[in-house]
Amino acid sequence: MTSPEGTRAAPSTPGAEVPPQETTGTPARRLLGVPRQRHRTAATGARAGAAAPDTGTLAFVESPVQLLNVLEWAHTAQATSVTVVVLSPHDPMTRGQLRRMAELARDEGHTVRWEEARGGPTAPVRTIGGLTPLLRRACRIVIGDPFSRYVQLLLTLTKARDLVVVDDGTATMEFISQLARGERLVRWHRHGNGRSPRDLVFAPFSATARRRLTPAPEGGRRTVGLFSSMPVDAPEGVRVTTNDFAWTRDRFGPPRVMSAADIVGTSLVETGVVDVDRYLAAVSTLAATHGATRYFAHRRESTEKLHRLAGETGLEVVRPDLPLELIARRGPIGRLIVSFPSTVVHTLPLALLGTEVKVAVCDIDPDWLTANASPRAQGFLDGVTGTARDVQRLPFTQRVAAG
Repeated sequence: MTSPEGTRAAPSTPGAEVPPQETTGTPARRLLGVPRQRHRTAATGARAGAAAPDTGTLAFVESPVQLLNVLEWAHTAQATSVTVVVLSPHDPMTRGQLRRMAELARDEGHTVRWEEARGGPTAPVRTIGGLTPLLRRACRIVIGDPFSRYVQLLLTLTKARDLVVVDDGTATMEFISQLARGERLVRWHRHGNGRSPRDLVFAPFSATARRRLTPAPEGGRRTVGLFSSMPVDAPEGVRVTTNDFAWTRDRFGPPRVMSAADIVGTSLVETGVVDVDRYLAAVSTLAATHGATRYFAHRRESTEKLHRLAGETGLEVVRPDLPLELIARRGPIGRLIVSFPSTVVHTLPLALLGTEVKVAVCDIDPDWLTANASPRAQGFLDGVTGTARDVQRLPFTQRVAAG
């Protein structure tokens, strides 16, 4: 058993905090003898003579992809001193990837503040109390997940007039759509009418956050920006900057390309959208059809499902210790990357620009959906696939879906 985390890095900028090591509940990084990913970018260290970090730009992230996109935004915006606050989740795999991304952020000269924001009943009060002075001084707030209740609560405590939303994967598409329609911010795979006791208690904070994320009328002093690689039609007043993964391409690769194909996993089973048997049958068919040998697991996929997948498909299951965009750019990577509808069908073509790697996306057959799937699920997934650029479409027929 190996830890999912990278080695602990000493802070490279003043005030940076080292996230604590895990002590229990650490899952295996590798399955079936697959060696863990250990390639690293060349060490750059902190910028020579860097000044003590200020709190002009404060970023909040809860996932590795969000932190990657904060780094991409900082590279594009030439923001050299960002204070990144990691609102750490419970999941060990996510924490491990966040730990590795925190190392890269410090290498870029940014400050990383690790908050055990969910570490017990008193953690939210302690976290919010510690962050309030930073929120009051910040001129610009960058967030990775506008659906996060934690982030929505923090937005009510800041007077910053410049708000920037960076990609949180395909959820960005749903966020912009809901913002344009003036709807409540609700994740696309959630059920119910949002009227549970917890929803009702939080409703005033959510409404305030939505107003903060809505552009001010022309001439207003508040600005809202979106930094995204997703195909979005932003509401009037939201300034959109394209994320073309320039930082990733500058820091990593180009990769060595292998003759076999790779399959990218998804957590659609874990979120209750797709039936597990249908999913495993589809992965098996894709592997046989395209000559795939590896399966890159999503950080939220269950160990039980992955063991079953490995046994039924013969694929080597790899749990990456960084977001797949960085893993693919470092290599080695397959000549063809096959994915189900997910963020990577939009981001990998950008990260792998200039290489010979091709990306293909497999449609989700409506018969794969569970009885509990949100009514919006099929339309959302079709939209993710249909708007992907520079990818090959792999529609599944009923015969193939049935195995």
